[in-house]
Amino acid sequence: MLDVVCTAGAADRPFEEEHRGFCIAAVTAGTFRYRARQGTAMLAPGALLLGNPGTCYECGHEHGAGDRCLSFHFGPAYVEQIVADVPGVKTLAFGTPRLPPLPALAPLLAEAEAARETADTDAFEELGLRIAGAAVAAASSAVHAAGSPSRRDQKRVAEAVRRIELDAERPVSLAELANETATSPYHFLRTFRHVAGMTPYQFLLKTRLHRAAVRLRRSDETISAIAFEAGFNDLSTFNRRFRRVMGEAPGAYRVRRRG
Repeated sequence: MLDVVCTAGAADRPFEEEHRGFCIAAVTAGTFRYRARQGTAMLAPGALLLGNPGTCYECGHEHGAGDRCLSFHFGPAYVEQIVADVPGVKTLAFGTPRLPPLPALAPLLAEAEAARETADTDAFEELGLRIAGAAVAAASSAVHAAGSPSRRDQKRVAEAVRRIELDAERPVSLAELANETATSPYHFLRTFRHVAGMTPYQFLLKTRLHRAAVRLRRSDETISAIAFEAGFNDLSTFNRRFRRVMGEAPGAYRVRRRG
């Protein structure tokens, strides 16, 4: 596992690199444009970058400076073993450049980020295997929109994603985000969903729940304090949404994960 921190910005010209093996990178902060043989996509927090061995790629930051990823690398033989144990999956190559933030991956990514923050390096061998299995299964059944989003649309969504990240603890309205990108709310909603793989509100909730999950693993603060600081005004709403995404109540999640 590599903790990749990039500080490139709009003034830095992207250069071509090559994936030596399979790459699955979880974006934990920032946004960037990823171009590979499978297509072009805008990567935002919670998304997974997918790379195939021997393919060339570029990462660009014309829409905002910097990003951070947890990057896992696997040899073809290792991934072949994973594919053999995932029902319904027969191919080794990823057909899409990324997976959007998916509810099924949320618990894994929160666990991985918490392990990074606590320097729990022993956990990453198992985490990498679990993330690879989940990515292979999700990529095999993903439904992709026809065509790649324009650079203008990617720029608009990247700006909105960074805005949501900065203000995730407070209400952010669709009209407000659309106004900042000089588009109508309906057009902005369609554009955001096409580029990011979810709606702005879903991304806001994902960001809040992810931050709360990481803090539950690392902090002794009360659940209510964590919920309110993450942006939830009602504890019962937080408990319900946390259980729906993470599969268990916040208290049980804290006890089991920390135990």
